[in-house]
Amino acid sequence: MSTGTDPLAPLAQLPGVPDAVAEVRKAVDRLYGHRVMRRRAAEVTSESALRGARASAALAGADWPLEEVRRRTDFGADAESRTVGASLRIAAEAGQLLSIWRHSPLQVLARLHLLAVGDGDPAAGRPRRAGEGAEALFPLELEPVESVRVEAVDGPLPELPPASGAEEVAARLDQLSRLLVARADGQGVGTPALVVASVVHGELLALRPFGAHNGVIARAAQRIVLIAEGLDPKAICPAEVGLAELGTGTYRRALAGYLAGTPEGMAAWIAHCGAALRLGVRESTAVCEAMQRGMA
Repeated sequence: MSTGTDPLAPLAQLPGVPDAVAEVRKAVDRLYGHRVMRRRAAEVTSESALRGARASAALAGADWPLEEVRRRTDFGADAESRTVGASLRIAAEAGQLLSIWRHSPLQVLARLHLLAVGDGDPAAGRPRRAGEGAEALFPLELEPVESVRVEAVDGPLPELPPASGAEEVAARLDQLSRLLVARADGQGVGTPALVVASVVHGELLALRPFGAHNGVIARAAQRIVLIAEGLDPKAICPAEVGLAELGTGTYRRALAGYLAGTPEGMAAWIAHCGAALRLGVRESTAVCEAMQRGMA
């Protein structure tokens, strides 16, 4: 890392990735130029966090209607309620952890896990130890929404490999942390934010470093990277919404590509994350339009 070479740079040149990066940049810029953002940006940020949290919880097995999430105040009654509560707490605090993320990403991941499980859990804030398992990433199957075009793929969904062992988790988390801190220090700044966020997201899903809530934490980490890298500084582009709208089957197939580590698989994963982010932009654009019409 001392040479200033960014190991993620080659990913930005994979077939299809430059186009995905350009499409995301164009969509995000258009949203930031919306008239509503001039005076009500904070409201759009809050609504984005809520909608992103709802979608992330749905991907983790608690698919509640948005208005139910908005209405509820008790999130400890059952497993689904706790999942929704974990997602909301993480979404509420993620943007405030930016300064810590820049020099200690692992401390932020520990904090996100603590927020998810609560300080009464003896495993709160620490990675899994040897012999400890991890919850399934996709406990609930979500179909793509009708307004989203998803390419049909024949054959069964790929089986994801078991979660990595404790030693591998520790080593790869350390490597990821070093890479991110080096970027914060000015090394490898040419790699697009979408690529960096996609790798952080994919790596955390691959490792499943904690016993529970790994999907929610991985998606929150992606959001933090998008803020830190300057693509979405106001956190108004809820990629979690897009991931849910694309469906868990598409999500799993894309993640399988990341886990394979092939150029085609990595490019497909980055493109999937880009498509989800553009759908998040669409969601917040609709929010802005509703605010402009006086409906929100």
